Amino acid sequence: MKTITISRRTRSVHALLRRARRENVILRSPEGEEFILAEVDDFNREIELTRQNRALMKFLDSRARQTETVSSEQVRNSLGLVGSRAGREPRRSS
Repeated sequence: MKTITISRRTRSVHALLRRARRENVILRSPEGEEFILAEVDDFNREIELTRQNRALMKFLDSRARQTETVSSEQVRNSLGLVGSRAGREPRRSS
């Protein structure tokens, strides 16, 4: 990872940094690439911010309530990989 020091003259970057102090920021390029800008801080702060993410907490709660599981064999069958190992072509019916 590369560390880059930001000049005080780059106001738009400083505005982004102020925003990132409050919450993580996703930066999207004109080409659609996405990058995350997050404060490097202690782990407890990251946990606090994560717990404040209501959508994520709702998702995790719903996942925790799930009782049904899917075996790897069921996944292979649904993908047409019956009897094959990873890295090999799936079987095709004639």
